[in-house]
Amino acid sequence: MSVGVTCALRWDRAGSDATAGTKDSGNRRKEDDDLMSKESTGGSSLPDCSHACGPCSPCRRVMVSFKCTIAESCPIVYRCMCKGKYYHINLWLQPYHFSTIHGGFTASSLLLRASSGTMGFLMEDLPEELLVNIVRRIDQTADRNSISLVSKRLYAIDGEQRDFLRVGCGLHPAIEALTSLCIRFPNIKKLEIVYSGWMSNLGKQLDNQGLFVLSSNCHSLTELTLSFCSFINDSGLAYLSSCRNLRSLKLNFAPAISSNGILSLVVGCKNLSALHLIRCMKVSSVEWLEYLGKLGKLEDLSIKNCRAISEHDLTKLGPGWNNLKRLEFEMDAYYRYPKIYDSSSVEKWLMHQGSYKNLRELSLVNCIIAPGRGLSYLLGRCEALERLHLDMCIAVEDTDMIALSQKSRNLTSMSIRLPSQFLAPVFLSSPLRLTDESLKALAINCSMLEVFELSFSDGEFPSFNCFSQSGILALVQTCPIRVLVLDSACFFNDSGMEALSSSPYLQTLKLIKCQEVTDKGMQLIQRCPLLTNLNLRKCLGVTDSGLKPLIGLRKLKYLKVEDCPQISEKGVQGTAMFISYKQESSWLY
Repeated sequence: MSVGVTCALRWDRAGSDATAGTKDSGNRRKEDDDLMSKESTGGSSLPDCSHACGPCSPCRRVMVSFKCTIAESCPIVYRCMCKGKYYHINLWLQPYHFSTIHGGFTASSLLLRASSGTMGFLMEDLPEELLVNIVRRIDQTADRNSISLVSKRLYAIDGEQRDFLRVGCGLHPAIEALTSLCIRFPNIKKLEIVYSGWMSNLGKQLDNQGLFVLSSNCHSLTELTLSFCSFINDSGLAYLSSCRNLRSLKLNFAPAISSNGILSLVVGCKNLSALHLIRCMKVSSVEWLEYLGKLGKLEDLSIKNCRAISEHDLTKLGPGWNNLKRLEFEMDAYYRYPKIYDSSSVEKWLMHQGSYKNLRELSLVNCIIAPGRGLSYLLGRCEALERLHLDMCIAVEDTDMIALSQKSRNLTSMSIRLPSQFLAPVFLSSPLRLTDESLKALAINCSMLEVFELSFSDGEFPSFNCFSQSGILALVQTCPIRVLVLDSACFFNDSGMEALSSSPYLQTLKLIKCQEVTDKGMQLIQRCPLLTNLNLRKCLGVTDSGLKPLIGLRKLKYLKVEDCPQISEKGVQGTAMFISYKQESSWLY
């Protein structure tokens, strides 16, 4: 009984050098052939399958599937070709598996060589299970498209296994092309239709009829994104209500869609757990939000620049707050002041005071957080909050931050972008009152805080009554801060860099427009024990001399320098394993 070829699809040796894949394709092909020859002649002894199907001649046995991880035995399946049966054994093999390391077989190269017979077996010898496994491991769309052209079997398997598509201006004619795609890929779960940059000469956009085709053919659809789809209105969303498995809908600039369309969709799609509305100007009344609140399945809600929706409308979610885990609310900066605010809305926020306990991620942009307003109350009631992002929010006070720190003790990431006090004309009589007291409260109560980002909207006119360098350093020295980002922090200087050099947890430091930091402070950064990532952007005080101690030190893994006019491309060479350098001086003028 003859023994067939055992094949390794692609390998990743433990401790291999990531740069070893720079050889030319000719040498790589030769190494592949040598490996295959070695595996076929000197490999492990293969079991005799005569006990299962009886002695037969001729007989070929080939490895048809395997799954292995580092330092584990690989379950191998051999097939007796004459009887078409499968027999499982366990062999100890080197950790050969799919990876992105250069130098081994890619899944596509394996299939191409199999189709030509150069691997020692033919494509028809490979069972469906192995081919499906290979296709699933190919992530890049271009590679998937290439694989599907190898054979009819792979074309069919790719059609069955493809679960994500992203289409847009190239979809022409739109209805016919989408129909073909739905037939070709019937098991699509995630679809993105993006018409960014569309012009009339590119052909007609997808309209309501396209969504009818989609709902009629793609019954497995769970995630749908519609961006810049100007010809889809409420009737189109009504077609989607038949997509019972739809769990996520993202609408980005859908000018023809109103509240009625959203309501018809949420009534039909009762499993909807994520809803993103971005620049949907006609969405006003929020009956749909009340309905989602009653269903209680919404976990992710994002509303950005929908001018007709205010913070007061969020209370309509009602009991749905109990299940909400992520909230992203962004007001249009030019429409936040004219809103007539109903002071009684605070009472409605109070009605659900025990419902915010599951909120883990909160992002508020261009909002007014002031005493007597609902968002101020929300900020201090999120027990499970882990990530907080406050961007250009007006009238935030120390009391808000202290209440937040006392309630949200699981906070791991905080990002704050503060407006200049000159950008808040309504509150000139009561300027921003965020001081180091807020940072001290965070340091005392939020012992899990790992990421802290602080930026000012205008470096020339910062908020004077605000954080100081000592407050930032107290936070870094008390909490296990791994990532620190400072943008336009005019108070941060070389003394602060000296204090950071002894930070025991800091791994990533990003400085943007920190003009008080000079070479003296930058030279101290080499002392920071765990620092591996350094990002400098628009820092005028740092020159090549500041980075010189890092040359040849092999301390940094990543160094990114952008628009720092006194740092040359030559000055960054040898400072890190991976270097990104970009110089654009137009921002100075």
